[in-house]
Amino acid sequence: MNIQWYPGHMTKTRRMIAEQLRNVDAVCEILDARIPVSSRNPDVDQLTAGKPRLVVLNRVDQADPEATKRWAAHFRSKGYAVLESNAKGGAGTAKFAAAVRELLADKLRAYAEKGQAGRVVRVMILGIPNVGKSTLINKVAGRKTARTEDRPGVTRSKQWVPIDKGLELLDTPGILWPKFEDQSVGLNLAYTGAVKDDILDVETLGCHLMAYLGERYPDALTAGYKLPSLPQREDGENDIAYGYRLLEAAGRKRGFLISGGEVDTERMAKILLDEFRGGKLGRFTLELPEQGEEAV
Repeated sequence: MNIQWYPGHMTKTRRMIAEQLRNVDAVCEILDARIPVSSRNPDVDQLTAGKPRLVVLNRVDQADPEATKRWAAHFRSKGYAVLESNAKGGAGTAKFAAAVRELLADKLRAYAEKGQAGRVVRVMILGIPNVGKSTLINKVAGRKTARTEDRPGVTRSKQWVPIDKGLELLDTPGILWPKFEDQSVGLNLAYTGAVKDDILDVETLGCHLMAYLGERYPDALTAGYKLPSLPQREDGENDIAYGYRLLEAAGRKRGFLISGGEVDTERMAKILLDEFRGGKLGRFTLELPEQGEEAV
């Protein structure tokens, strides 16, 4: 699968990030805690080389807690500061300013020694579309300063947001990369809503997600859809075929039937994606550090 999703404004955004780097003291990269590899733009390391980095693992309320601990330790081992947050609910956001000042402690001491103790610290906020950048900024600022919507591609221009007398944030538009050559990356971004649903057939997407959850989190499916048990995966059965049978089982249990008693699997797929994104099925992490070392 080779998903193409690179609106023209993303080329402009990439150029703006490069131009603004000289105006900031640090970079904050916001990742989706459920997909820390897939939600990292591989261009960011090159674009922001040399700048101190704070990694925010957002949506930890929807991620597997044990996996989040492993990811936090992984990023700290690479020299990044790490903050775990649920920007929508506010958890962790009160610690943001302190995390930035701890990250920049040496620089702030140097400013103080030069008689510049009140100098404003500026941080660039980066992340892919719909990862929660604007929501985080609004929570940290304690007021609505950045536009938010639960769909990708809402922030379209940069804006400086003062947090307090000593801290300003630069909100930037979400930036993806020109294409997803790894199928799992494209699927993970689609599951979580980082790319628009019309990029992929919803039913196919639902089959892939069902197959993954059926293999890794079967108890969540049986509990969420009140199934006595899951259909067993047959030898050699691919993800789409197995996922389709799981969609049928869940849809039948929900009563999503059409003429002839067949299951409306497209409707079930849409429900699955909505419930996955809303955290109604449980807390899932789709990637682990040891699976994607080269990507992080």
